[in-house]
Amino acid sequence: MPVEFRELRWAIIASQHRSLRQAAETLRIKQPTLSRCLRDLECKLGVTLFKRTNGGTRPTIEGQEFLDAAQRIVDQTEAMTVRVKNRSRGESGRLTIGVHASFSAGNLRATFLDHRQRFPEVDLHLVDGSRDHLISDLANSAIDIAFVADPTPSWSDRTLLLWSERVVVALPKNHPLTARNVVHWGELREEALLLSQRGPAPELLKLFVSKLGGSEPCWLHHHDVALDRLLTLVGAGWGVLLALEGATGAAYPGVTFREVHDADGPTRLSFRAYWRQTNCNPSLRPFLDLLRERYPDLSAGPGTD
Repeated sequence: MPVEFRELRWAIIASQHRSLRQAAETLRIKQPTLSRCLRDLECKLGVTLFKRTNGGTRPTIEGQEFLDAAQRIVDQTEAMTVRVKNRSRGESGRLTIGVHASFSAGNLRATFLDHRQRFPEVDLHLVDGSRDHLISDLANSAIDIAFVADPTPSWSDRTLLLWSERVVVALPKNHPLTARNVVHWGELREEALLLSQRGPAPELLKLFVSKLGGSEPCWLHHHDVALDRLLTLVGAGWGVLLALEGATGAAYPGVTFREVHDADGPTRLSFRAYWRQTNCNPSLRPFLDLLRERYPDLSAGPGTD
């Protein structure tokens, strides 16, 4: 007959207490029940596990060897049970997140730090990309959730409005516009504008064109490199760069950031989270709950289930 997991646990408890009465009290069972269980276990194994004397119950040499192995089995099983329960609750595992813009500062950085503190056993795997690339990855189940700046892409599944970020311009430190507290869109018309093919650059360019009345800036320089490379070029005097305030948390040699304003004040872009309702990753639900907790006034709109 196979040995039951309960029998292993009871035998271990009996060996720890060296008293069947105390062991039975710990297990909250009757002493005859525990005694009968141990004898049945010995019968199954064909080995005497315990010496029973007036002074108590002691493991035999064979019994101690069996109990050592039983302890390893119980420990491994309990640890596996905890891991499975944590995984089912989304407290461990892996969550793949698409990021559309820098998060050296701001709300996205704060969200990641908060999540890491609450769920340290969840591995956040970040994927960088343009809006269209991230939405495509989301539709193909390559990522679990994407943070994308408006304007909203065509997406018929779940979405949640989050925060907004101010538009900033990165200037070489000796640029005349650094003498101003803010920069207006029209003042950038004649500047050499550096553009990445990644992140929110296309959205920022469309915004720039709309602020200039439909005409493009005079000088556009496209580069297929990440934001930090472009900021290095700004510091070297190659041009200026439009970005969002989440990029201002890191210092770059020779670079100064200024807000970009129109007649109504700072220009802002909103961020949304996008995900598939059919996503079965248990780690996604706690992450969404965290987002709704951090932005409760924005979490009750359509499409936030």
